[in-house]
Amino acid sequence: MGLSIADYAHGQASVRTPGTGSGVAEGSLPREGRLLGLDAGERRIGVAISDPEQRLAVPLKTVERRGAEFAELRDIARAEEVVGLVVGLPLSLSGEARAQAELAREFARQAADRLNLPVAFWDERLSSQEADRMLAGGRSQRREQGRRSSRGPQGRPGKGATDVVAATIILQAYLDSIRGSRFDD
Repeated sequence: MGLSIADYAHGQASVRTPGTGSGVAEGSLPREGRLLGLDAGERRIGVAISDPEQRLAVPLKTVERRGAEFAELRDIARAEEVVGLVVGLPLSLSGEARAQAELAREFARQAADRLNLPVAFWDERLSSQEADRMLAGGRSQRREQGRRSSRGPQGRPGKGATDVVAATIILQAYLDSIRGSRFDD
């Protein structure tokens, strides 16, 4: 499937630059400018964005996978002046790349080519579960304060809320990792 990355150990990112064929260039994304974090699922893509200084990730939106997702992502990237993509790579708890990781790699390859942006992978183990916990915590706080959420039935977040929060967690983890390496320079 195009990309061949030897080691997906937690805390390591691998970068693929557009137009490099099937290889992966080791290195980093541009050090300045906005990055998009993407949590690509079968039905939806959670999208988060960083600030231009690459310090903070914030949720942006959920993109439905209906055949026009790359055009929508390209529009976002152009409007926000994005310089790179961080794609969540779903690894097993033991760190092995399985079928879902292959799908993420193929998505990343297509995103790099269609958006003409470099892509870094980030280990997304348990990011969806963490997102669910964060969303559930918000519901509990609203209940304790006697408020109802307008997001959905019984105060549940709408479809895609987990995806966009997971994308934010993935992107923030990547930003935190590069912040430490920048202090070493």
